[in-house]
Parts: sequence; C-alpha cells; structure tokens
Amino acid sequence: MISRVIAGILIPFAGTALGATAVLFMKKELGSLVQKALTGFAAGVMVAASIWSLLIPAMEQNADKGRWSFLPAVIGFWIGTAFLLLLDHVIPHLHLDSDEAEGPKVKIAKTTKMVLAVTLHNIPEGMAVGVVFAGLLSGHNQITAGGALALSIGIAIQNFPEGAIISMPLHAAGQSKVKAFAAGALSGIVEPIGAVLMILAAGALTPLMPYFLAFAAGAMIYVVVEELVPEMSVGHHSNVGVLMFAFGFTLMMALDVALG
Repeated sequence: MISRVIAGILIPFAGTALGATAVLFMKKELGSLVQKALTGFAAGVMVAASIWSLLIPAMEQNADKGRWSFLPAVIGFWIGTAFLLLLDHVIPHLHLDSDEAEGPKVKIAKTTKMVLAVTLHNIPEGMAVGVVFAGLLSGHNQITAGGALALSIGIAIQNFPEGAIISMPLHAAGQSKVKAFAAGALSGIVEPIGAVLMILAAGALTPLMPYFLAFAAGAMIYVVVEELVPEMSVGHHSNVGVLMFAFGFTLMMALDVALG
C-alpha cells in the first residue's frame, strides 16, 4: 500500500517533468491555438476531478446526515477557495500572455513570476492527490485505490501540457533549454510536497476527511475560474479552448468511473 501511495503522489510530478522536456526537442514556441487548447484541457480535467474525485466522495461520507450531508462539502469548499485567494495575494506571479503581475510588488525576473504562477496552480492539485490517498489509507469506503489512481493519472495528463506551456516561453524569453526544462519540471515539485502534507494532516484528522476533500476541490476550482478560463477564452480560438475543456472533463470523468 505504501509503495502505491508513493507512486500515486509522484505520477503528477512526472507528468509535469515529461511535458517540460518539449523544450529540448521543439524549436518554436507554442502557438496561441495550441496554448488555448492545452489550457482548456487542463481546466476540464480539474473541474471533473473536483466533482467526481473530491466533492461527491465528501458528501457520500456524510450520507448518514441526511439533508445536511452537503454541509462539510460547502464549508470545506469555501475554506479551499479562501486559501487560494490568500496565496493569490501573497505570492508574486505573472500569468501567461499577461504583462501585469499579481501579488506583492517585488523586483524579481518576469520568468520567475511566470514559474510562480504555474507553481501556484499546482499547489491545489498536489493537495487533491494527497487528500484522496489519505482517505484511501484511512480506509474510507468511498475512496478506492482505482479512484485515487484515476485522479493521479488525470492530473498527470493535464500536467504534461503545462510543463511545455511553462518551459517553452521561458526558452523563448532567453533562458537556455536546460534551464527552461529545469524550471518547468520544478514548477511541479510542489505537488508531491503538497500531497505529503495533506496525507499527514488528513491522516491525523480522519473525521474531518470530507472537509479536506472539499477544501482541495475549492482550491482547484479557484484556479480554474481565476486563471485557466480567462486564458482559454480571451482573443482568438476561444472555441478551441471550450472544446478541449469538454474533452478534458469527459476524459477525467471516464477515468474516475472506469478505474474507481
């Protein structure tokens, strides 16, 4: 079981690292159409994972509460949203295709702010994986090994293009291919770290598992609405982003049902 958990929390990081290798083989920066397609796909996966892997299990674990079974999910969701809102204000970062940095005004390189933006995006994904595997370790019937693996694989799939989205622009901005790859890969290191922290916290507070599940969902949905949806919708090719959102959503939904 422990080896399965370790593999599960490393799979998403591996997806980011593999995606970052694109900078070592591709000569041109990703075009706008490709970026919108990949962003829409990532958003779809995250929304589906939030619903099927996190919010539904959170409510199922409180099914004995009857009409109030939704309450832990609502509370946890809002706490997760507030947590990401806080991080959004205290971490300096710059979103893709934007010239205006967010967070505190600090004198750091533009490329560093871009990496921090993706890192901020990856934090809730790591928490989501961690809390699901924590539920598996604690023996919750609503969380299966297949379901936990489906979440890891789904996030890894959408992390693959994210690694390319960060490493390619960094190289285009002047960094060497090796440095751009390292930055793209390391932007995902917060995922296994966040997963381990959530496993430790949720393991110590098993009765609060529904709140932890919903917390991760709220954090992920915040990233989708605040960052990914605007990026896939602005300018040309927005319809491509929407179609890829639908593809990512249905793929993650199918994975969760098929493996869960």
